[in-house]
Amino acid sequence: MNYQQIYPTDPLRKYVRYFWMLEDDSLEFSDKTFKIMSDGLPGLIFQENKKAFLDKGNKKLPQLFLYGQTTRYTEHKAVQPFRNIGIYFQPTALKSIFGIDANELTNQHIDINELIKTNITDQLLNTATAEQRIKLLSSFLIQQAEQRKAENEKVNFATTQLQKGVSLPTIQNELSLSERSLERYFKQHIGISPKLFARINRFQSALGNIRQTQFNKLTDIAYQNDYFDQSHFIRDFKEFAGTSPKHFIHKANEQVANFPEWKI
Repeated sequence: MNYQQIYPTDPLRKYVRYFWMLEDDSLEFSDKTFKIMSDGLPGLIFQENKKAFLDKGNKKLPQLFLYGQTTRYTEHKAVQPFRNIGIYFQPTALKSIFGIDANELTNQHIDINELIKTNITDQLLNTATAEQRIKLLSSFLIQQAEQRKAENEKVNFATTQLQKGVSLPTIQNELSLSERSLERYFKQHIGISPKLFARINRFQSALGNIRQTQFNKLTDIAYQNDYFDQSHFIRDFKEFAGTSPKHFIHKANEQVANFPEWKI
């Protein structure tokens, strides 16, 4: 498989974390299973081959689709050669770019053509290179965001702080918001509760430690990321990754972050 990661232009950085491209057009293609892990980010995927990927229920995925927050792991299966371009958005992008309440897409995906009237799918199919497709998608997203103007600075601040590990009471105090008000904002702009968003980001922090460092005991990573103990860490890991940390280390081929191919 070939993988590329492309960072957005300046005007898009507050909406897009990065673009990615993954392809496997080998003549001896074999089916591949991808475990999709909870990461606190919505996204968008374009498939050049609309028959290539199936969801967990073995249904074909749309050619260009938007997806929301995932509260637990899921799976996709590649059954034909593919060339996909994906976008990892910033946490608030569904509301900021598309104007929808983010909770409407939690654990869901939707064909972009069911959401807005656009010919962007045809434009992408008629464009040859990944660079041209990313340029098209960038223009499309900027145009959508300019129409919506639906950013919320309080939610942006809260998500940034939570990703740094700041506690919810501290954030509520700094924003002068009640727990209920913050939950209402998160439902609209993020799609999940602040507590669940914080849990997913703690899992992501621990996952980052596993990817980047040598360690002797899982307990060290658990305590480093404020889990009660190793059992607590493993329970969360299984919920968001679909497997144990040790099994992940031995079985995951993770070219796209949080979208690893699962080795048989």
